[in-house]
Parts: sequence; C-alpha cells; structure tokens
Amino acid sequence: MKRFIQGEHRTQGTLLPEHLDDYISEHNPVRVVDVFVDELDLGKLGFGGVVPAETGRPSYHPAMLLKIYIYGYLNRIQSSRRLEREAQRNVELMWLTGRLAPDFKTIADFCKDNGKAIRNASREFVMLCKKLDLFSEALVTIDGSKFKAVNNRDRNFTKEKMQRRMKEIENSINQYLTALDTADRQEPEVAQLRTVRLQDKIAALKKQMQALKEIEVQLKDAPDGQISLTDPDSRSMKTRGTGMVGYNVQTAVDAKHHIIVEHEVTNVGSDREQLSSMAEQARTAIGTEKLTAIADRGYFKSEEILACDKAGITVIVAKSNTSGGTANGRFGKDDFIYDAQNDEYRCPAGQRLIRHTTTTVRGLTFHRYWYSDCKNCAIKDKCTPGKERRVTRWEDEAVLEAMQSRLDHFPDAMRIRRQTVEHPFGTIKLWMGSAHFLTKTLKRVKTEMSLHVLAYNLKRVMRILGIGRLMREMRA
Repeated sequence: MKRFIQGEHRTQGTLLPEHLDDYISEHNPVRVVDVFVDELDLGKLGFGGVVPAETGRPSYHPAMLLKIYIYGYLNRIQSSRRLEREAQRNVELMWLTGRLAPDFKTIADFCKDNGKAIRNASREFVMLCKKLDLFSEALVTIDGSKFKAVNNRDRNFTKEKMQRRMKEIENSINQYLTALDTADRQEPEVAQLRTVRLQDKIAALKKQMQALKEIEVQLKDAPDGQISLTDPDSRSMKTRGTGMVGYNVQTAVDAKHHIIVEHEVTNVGSDREQLSSMAEQARTAIGTEKLTAIADRGYFKSEEILACDKAGITVIVAKSNTSGGTANGRFGKDDFIYDAQNDEYRCPAGQRLIRHTTTTVRGLTFHRYWYSDCKNCAIKDKCTPGKERRVTRWEDEAVLEAMQSRLDHFPDAMRIRRQTVEHPFGTIKLWMGSAHFLTKTLKRVKTEMSLHVLAYNLKRVMRILGIGRLMREMRA
C-alpha cells in the first residue's frame, strides 16, 4: 500500500493526552451545552432531584442528565438507548458527563419526570436571546406543521374509517364463503385443506369485526369523534396527499435571526384557532408591547384577527378567495367600495347599495346591503345571476380592511414568511427522521418538541454570535 497515507499499527503503543479536556477544542459546541446548563437555576425551573435525598442510593444530578439530552438532540440522537451507548463510547459525552454513563431507563425517566422543567429550560434560552437583543425588529412569522405520532393510520379510527373497514371485512368474508363453496366441489383431500385454511381466515375476520364493533361503541363517546389506540392523544391530520396521524406543531419565528421565539404542540388539525394565542405568547416571550405577526391564509379567521387587534398586535394574514362568482368571472366583493360615512356600498355600475337587514350568526353581527333596481342594470350579468346583488358586511370589517391595506403596502410579507418559518420545520423534521416523534401522549410530545426547539435555537445563536461570545454572554 505504497503512496497512501498510512495509519498506525493497532498493536503500536500510543501516548494519549493526559487530560480528557485535551480532546475537546475551545470552539466545540459541547462546551456551550456545558456552560448553558451550569448557568441554569434548575431548582427554580422545576427539576426534581436537585437536592439529594439523605438516604438511599445516590442519584445522578439532573444537570448531567439534561446535558446528555441537549447534546443528543444537537447531534440527532434522540433515543435513550442510543444516548446510553454514546455515553459509553463518545469522547465528547465523556467530557460532558465526567465519564458517567447512566443506563437508558434512567435517561428516559429523567425526561418523563421533568417535562415541564425541560420546557422551561427551552424558554430560558429564548430569554437569553432577548437579553442579547436578538429580537429587536419585533417581527415574527407564525405557521403550523403536521408531525407524525407513534400511531399507525390503521390504529386510528373515525366514523368514516370504521364504516369503510367494516364494509371491507364483510366483503372479504363473503369472498371466503364463496371460496368455501367452491372448495366443497374439489377432491376430498384438497377440499379439506382449503376448507381449514379458509375457515381460519373467516374466524380471524370475524374477530376483527368484533373488535371494531367494540371500538365503535367507544367512538360514540369520544368528544372529537376519533380514537387512537397506540398514542391516545394523537389525531388524524389533513395533509397534502395522504393524511397522517400525528400532532400540529405551532411556531412563532423571529424574522431577523430565524430563532424560534415560541412554540406549541396541539392535536387540533386546523390552524384557524391558533393565531391570537401564538401571537400573544410570542409577544410575551420577546418582551415588547408592539409586535407584528405574519401568517398564511390557513390562519384567516375574523374573530382571531379581531382578538389580535384588541390586544394591540399587528397581524398580516393572506385572505383566501372562496367566492364562486369570482371564479365564474363575475364581480367580487372587492369591486364594491364601502363608504363609511354614509354606511353604504358603491357598485361597479355606480349605484348605491344601502343597508337593509342585520343578522347574527355564531355570535357575529352582519349587515346586508343591496340596490333594489339591479334588474335594469346594463352589467347585471357580470354581477349576479339572482334578482339583486347582496353584499354582507361584518360589523368589525374595518379591522380586516386595515389588515388587507397593510398587506397591499407590504407585498414581500408572504415571501418573508416562507423564508422564515418554513426552514425551521424542515430542519427539525430532518433531524427527527421519518419516524418524527418517539414519545406518546401530548404531554411527552411537548417535552420532546421543546428539546428539538432548544437544539435548533442553540445552533442558530452559535452561528450568529460564535461559540466563544455565546459562552461569555451566558456567564455574564
């Protein structure tokens, strides 16, 4: 093997560095993890075991176990069993833990028992970012993404799925019964073998049918009409293409440095109810009175936008155009100009649409406007196929119009949203792998997501400030 770089022979004696610290460079990210955890007040954050018990076997300090988890999530090692193996062979983890190597159950139990405290530690790093003035623009983008749960689609049941599966089983049973009749006409030896096999399949299908009927009874009592057997808190989510059983993760991301300011995990598939709560949490995390939040059209809901306006939060949300008339080439509502002074609309033909009725729908008050002589209008065929064109206006429509005006004056808002909030989701899903969440139930999934968010934010700030400066700021 001449002309190649040669390694040392395995039996060659080697003088290793005297100190473990010599293996870890001054700019190794593991040093950031060490400083960050050492500067935390673990007792104040809610970690158990900070004060050791006076009797019994000594336990591991929670700081050491938290360091293992943060290091693992920084390096795409989320499994407690894999963390156990890494603690035994990984030099960085040996340095971080002082050569301690807890077993996987100790590591997993720490995460299970300190979920709220771990989420507080993630928020503590956001507070550090606030202290470092990384949120100076007070502009965030909000979005949600669906993450897979530890629950196969076949173990999630809705009324429609139940009916479809029962019908499939009934069809299969009928096919096997027909095959039984056919087997009876075969030679006795062949018929007996086929009959036994088909009867076993029919018995298995009937057992499945009985199990489905028991689940159907439970389904009637489920408040949201769903049951998941493996992870009871996971829910079927609508996604592009095929659906998935999982959770809806909400994030608010700083538009300047792309740091995740706030996050939340919910098992509600729609984003329409999340805008005001996420914006309010983001404003609290940033610590500012004025905040601008950008979201896509999936968040457009009048009540949520009004709630943000009353809270003093400026929101920019794209509006979906669901008008069938516009799709057919007729005038849309935007073609009718509202005159606030006279409380009337001006149509494209120049006629006045005055208020005639007021109604209340789901607690919201709407006014309806129309012109009584639409039948003689020269452009009526471009406006409405009905007797007259009626325009409905919400009593707080001015809030939506002001938001649309902001969007018109900020045409890059949706581009900024895509560049800001979608990248963290893609990065974290890549770290997770195809399985996504490894834990079950909403409480534990929230803890798992907090560790991912903390790891993501640590990497972002290390890239922005540098490892040396970040450690100095943590110690300050």
